[in-house]
Amino acid sequence: MKTIKILSLLTLVVVISAFTINKSNLTTGYSVGDVAEDFSLMNVDGNMVSLSDYKDAKGFIVTFTCNTCPYAVGYEDRIIALNNKYASKGYPVIAIMPNNTDVKPGDDLAAMKQRALDKGFTFPYLIDKEQKVYPKYGATKTPHIFVIQKTKKGNVVKYIGAIDDNYKDANAVKVKYTENAVDALLAGKEVPVKETRAIGCSIKK
Repeated sequence: MKTIKILSLLTLVVVISAFTINKSNLTTGYSVGDVAEDFSLMNVDGNMVSLSDYKDAKGFIVTFTCNTCPYAVGYEDRIIALNNKYASKGYPVIAIMPNNTDVKPGDDLAAMKQRALDKGFTFPYLIDKEQKVYPKYGATKTPHIFVIQKTKKGNVVKYIGAIDDNYKDANAVKVKYTENAVDALLAGKEVPVKETRAIGCSIKK
């Protein structure tokens, strides 16, 4: 009888522990509709940048990207095009490099400066040196997009995921998820597709 009680207790502990472990391993980060916290990160020009610096912005295209991931490099021209199209309409690109530079030295600040210069970035390219910002967003890939709208409540997340539906060929893209999201917000409409799966390299911790 005692053996049965002990086994029952052990089973209960295992079950509870399993749920606790699973809960702690769940992906955390912002969901669509959440208010994103502001941050202060160093730009390649040496200045600190926050979302609050953009007084006239209607929102942001926050882009987690890097130098070393082939997916991120393949999307660079499309990220530049997004900023060229939407910054003047109130939705600038804010690019953030989230990788651990000890693991990926090709993503360090010096390399970021050179990449921004070579590509002619017209948007901030920030380093998440302490790796504190990307976990709050729940970013897992480079590139990973978060379209944010400024509201009375704060910076509300409206879209999370991929830039479009074809990372291999920009000319073969059929659905421009990020553009569609920003266009909808500018028109005062509901974002048609609020979340997609980001395609890219895993963020290096």
